[in-house]
Amino acid sequence: MKVTAVGWSVRGIHRVLGALAGAVVSMAAAGPVQAQPVAGTAVAAACSGAASDFNGDGVFDQAIGDPEASVDGVANAGVVRVVYGGGKGTVELTQALSSVDATPEQGDQFGFSRAVYDADGDGCSDVVVGVPYEDVLVDGVNRVDAGAVYVFHGSPSGIGTGAPVDAWTQRTLHPGTASEAYDRFGYALAAGTAASGDPWLAVGVPGESVTVDDVAHTEAGQVEYKQGSAVCGVNQNTPGVGGVVEAYDRMGMALAGTNRYFAAGSPGEAVGTEEFAGAVAVFSHTLDGSCPVALAGLGQGRAADALPDSAEAGDQFGASLSMTGYRPSNQTYNSDALLAIGVPGEAVGSVRSAGLVAVVRVQPSGAYTSVASIDTSSADVEGTPAASDFFGQRVTIANTDTSVVTTSGTVRLAVSVPGRDVGDAKDAGAVQIFRPLDTSPGASDKVLTRGGAGSLLPGPATARDYTGMSLWSGSNTLYVGVPYSKEPATSKGVLYTMPWSAVDAGSGTATTYRPGAGGLPDEGASFGVIHG
Repeated sequence: MKVTAVGWSVRGIHRVLGALAGAVVSMAAAGPVQAQPVAGTAVAAACSGAASDFNGDGVFDQAIGDPEASVDGVANAGVVRVVYGGGKGTVELTQALSSVDATPEQGDQFGFSRAVYDADGDGCSDVVVGVPYEDVLVDGVNRVDAGAVYVFHGSPSGIGTGAPVDAWTQRTLHPGTASEAYDRFGYALAAGTAASGDPWLAVGVPGESVTVDDVAHTEAGQVEYKQGSAVCGVNQNTPGVGGVVEAYDRMGMALAGTNRYFAAGSPGEAVGTEEFAGAVAVFSHTLDGSCPVALAGLGQGRAADALPDSAEAGDQFGASLSMTGYRPSNQTYNSDALLAIGVPGEAVGSVRSAGLVAVVRVQPSGAYTSVASIDTSSADVEGTPAASDFFGQRVTIANTDTSVVTTSGTVRLAVSVPGRDVGDAKDAGAVQIFRPLDTSPGASDKVLTRGGAGSLLPGPATARDYTGMSLWSGSNTLYVGVPYSKEPATSKGVLYTMPWSAVDAGSGTATTYRPGAGGLPDEGASFGVIHG
């Protein structure tokens, strides 16, 4: 039986939002997998090298989490459903597969986080699945919610049919560390291919206790980083990382990266006497030994940062992160990056937890500049500050054309507002779209909700949908998940995808993925989780 701290889990989302409003959020392996391709499905002869292509046919594939799905009657064990592009079928990944040396357990939440990259360099994309509430047996003692991560390898015959899965606990990924109760290894994931050509993976361990000068700091947090064969754990005691190790900093609760940089959020960071104000650390994929080089530490309220507002208790700066490449006019490649930082607990005036998003440009030297600060009181931004809207609970930023010099016309920012009311539907949620490099980012903003004439998201808005609690994007497409949908036709959760061109035009209808349609089994509980 699992014992899981509700404040850490998205399954009690209404209580999570309430806890965020109160400014203090409570915290709380395996073997090879062989998934079978769908009968009659054509397979490719070789891997294509295309992004998010698990079977090598050159067509984009989806990996969609349902961490609260029951598996073999076990509640909240979790599932990841892979949907092959081109109508080539679906595959279900769970801990119940015959070749997995693991057992689905209540509350594991397999699929709570996920990332996609080519881990083995064979040209087929691989799926990384985080299971932060996995219990791990260590030296005969069960470590509750220590966490685990699985890498399912793609191949021309489909996901999981090639190399055996890489199944890691913190202890097995990084020998010399320990898998401990409530570490929640795998709470957040980020992955990709570095500019060097080596695959990289960052695993958030926000519950990690960090000892400094013989003093253990509970839930200070850490990130386990792997590039090629090199593995290193980084925390706020790592040289060059800003801040001081403190209890409940929860570093690694959010992660994001590009081929040159990655960032880790510490939303529990105290700034002076302001608890849970938050901070973000930025790293280069350049290695010093086995470790990534720390470039910058970001926070609010420091004059040198030029970042918005002041650090206040409960802001949770860094609760969500997203990063994309940026090409300056004097470069022929994306030497820099744009980092979007969600601050969902930010008070706007006297309105608590209205939320804010900051966008920062990061340069190879570690220098950074504030590009935009957006909340619903900003000039031309649609909407008004409302208590517990949590604007910025999720963010995703995308450069729609990395082959040219970056301009305001190539960059899009999507911000979730899960607590926003839509008509009479309380907490139905919304996603707001911006061009963050514009002089006035709000001048051309758009609001996506379910319901309403001309809405890109089909279906009526329903109370406590929390639309946008799952949010992700690529250079071509925006993904909006509603895993807690209460609307009857999508009560097991739903994922909407739409091209950025459709979002810009404000016309068209999103592609809908939901249980019971398109070859997906009509089962589950929180389908639509796609963020890292």
